[in-house]
Amino acid sequence: MRNALDPAKLSAAMEDVHRAGMPGLFAEVRDGDQVWRGAAGVADVATGRPVTADMRHRVGSITKTFTVAAVLQQVERGQIGLDTPISRYLPKLVPGERGDAITVRMLINHTSGLAEYLPYAYPSLKGFPPFADTRPASLDDHRLTRFHSTELIEMGVTAPAVGAPGGTPGLYSNTNYLLLGALLEHVTGTPAEQYITRNVIERAGLRDTELPTTPYVNGPHSQMYEAWFGMIDPPRDYSVHDMSWVGPAASLISTVTDLNRFFGMLLAGEIVSPSSLAQMQRTVPVVSQEGKTIDYGLGLYPMEAAGQSTFWGHGGTVWGAGALAMIRADGERQMAVAVNLQRWHRLDSSGIPQLHPIDDALAALYRVAMYG
Repeated sequence: MRNALDPAKLSAAMEDVHRAGMPGLFAEVRDGDQVWRGAAGVADVATGRPVTADMRHRVGSITKTFTVAAVLQQVERGQIGLDTPISRYLPKLVPGERGDAITVRMLINHTSGLAEYLPYAYPSLKGFPPFADTRPASLDDHRLTRFHSTELIEMGVTAPAVGAPGGTPGLYSNTNYLLLGALLEHVTGTPAEQYITRNVIERAGLRDTELPTTPYVNGPHSQMYEAWFGMIDPPRDYSVHDMSWVGPAASLISTVTDLNRFFGMLLAGEIVSPSSLAQMQRTVPVVSQEGKTIDYGLGLYPMEAAGQSTFWGHGGTVWGAGALAMIRADGERQMAVAVNLQRWHRLDSSGIPQLHPIDDALAALYRVAMYG
């Protein structure tokens, strides 16, 4: 049975997330022709300036879906082979037997075995993945650092492998997506950010979405508060940050309205072909950066509750900002949610992030948004 949007329930669920400790959040939920937008809390804890549903926001790894769409467009044109070794295109970046064993598909679905470069680029995070062995100092040190993707790729490629190429479960690694950016530039002769802008963002008619070239978020936006598991107390604003540290993996700025428009067009076959979309929905087990095993496709992953419809989309986090965009498999029901605090969990004596009331409140909001 179809559950129509309930504005009162959605607003109450948003307020519950704010009361649980989230400074501010905003969302857009769609069901067919029905559209609901809402916001709760503040964009600036010092001034009390409220968040609004039209704010631009850093949406983190949702960027990956845009990058995959661009790669698949080139697959459709015969310029890239999903199961072609990356050495065919980028032999200097992934040399030797590894380059011959790792395919483009393995980069996209995180089964390449390539390590995450972040602990090598950010020295205070070198203890990752145990969060207790990290410190947040590098977040300040690199606020305005301009990284070059090739140096970050080299860090990930030369680090000890985290798995055999094609092995499962894969391990989520941004190194894979910086390589996809280099691949796009190689086959198109255009920097990846420019190609994605022209052929994905502009093609979808997204007016408030960009891959930034400066450390700033233009237009109305929230502060973005990072707590780093209680090690930054009170949480600090990182809305000004050079995003070259993630580039085509996680640098996108967007709005909840633009995200819903993009995913709606994607599932309607208007960004990539239906056969490419089917490839995107072929999943393998992948261990996320939070240590959870998820089903991951080509820049998409599913969410579903027992006995309920499956939704497809992607989530993302960067310093201080997070977002989640999901669309029902039939394309009718959608949600995009943005939050302005990250790593709100405290670590227990074993260094494991503890559950927080925000987690339950967000889960309840997603249920209302997705299922009514």
